[in-house]
Amino acid sequence: MSEETQEAQEDQESPGSGIPLVFGRVLKRLRVQAALERAELGRRTGYSAATITSYEVGRRIPNGKFIRQADEVLGAGGLLIDFVEDMERAQYPAFFRDAAALEKQAVALHVFAVQAVPGLLQTEDYARAVFTMWRPVLSAETIEQRVTARLARQEIFARQPAPTVTFVLEESVLCRQLGGLVTWRGQLEQILLDSQRRNVEIQVMPNDREEHGALDGPFTLIETTKGRRIAYVEAHKHSRLFTDRSTVREAEEQYGLLRAQSLTPRQSVAFVEKLLGET
Repeated sequence: MSEETQEAQEDQESPGSGIPLVFGRVLKRLRVQAALERAELGRRTGYSAATITSYEVGRRIPNGKFIRQADEVLGAGGLLIDFVEDMERAQYPAFFRDAAALEKQAVALHVFAVQAVPGLLQTEDYARAVFTMWRPVLSAETIEQRVTARLARQEIFARQPAPTVTFVLEESVLCRQLGGLVTWRGQLEQILLDSQRRNVEIQVMPNDREEHGALDGPFTLIETTKGRRIAYVEAHKHSRLFTDRSTVREAEEQYGLLRAQSLTPRQSVAFVEKLLGET
């Protein structure tokens, strides 16, 4: 089968939509103009021909590294690079895209979690387990795309100047063995590693507390570089960003109470270590 015939067949298989599809069409046009086969573009950028196919038909979303490499290899003069920001947004479910953009530039983040370990703390195995359990079922490519996007969010920890990031986790979150024992233990170990970061504080809200400052569910507080304070609330594939001062202040008050009622960061580390020691 010729390269052209094979590409024509592949281009008809499960095409994507939206911005990824537009990017893919531009990528293919530039590649064809440069007289490069997919395998050769893949070799020059460090990806397989199959991955290049997925990018060109919009089934997978390329990361910024690939986009910049392809722009240089194909002599695109920045045409592909213009897609980087849009591709970053497209990595996330629609309901999380605005929050992801704010998170990336935040100077402070405060997260209260009640169902699962927050994405910023998740290991690759734990994140994959979470997305694999998603219903309706996600495709294998979508799962890998979202795992990659979730791990990329964790670059915030190493950003300079370092943002302040705090977490309050319900005890049940830490005891829930999502993904199985090995994945769960790896996740607890990662929490201990993250707790050693100087700009990160992790606290546990024990089940036996008689007082609880936020029984109405999880939320995240975001402070931007311009001093804006925002509350992000997510529930069942829907989300909302609150910017009015009265609502945000209520969430800030709740979070302050949660931190006061929870174990201290040092006690929380000891709690996680105890969980690991019991298994």
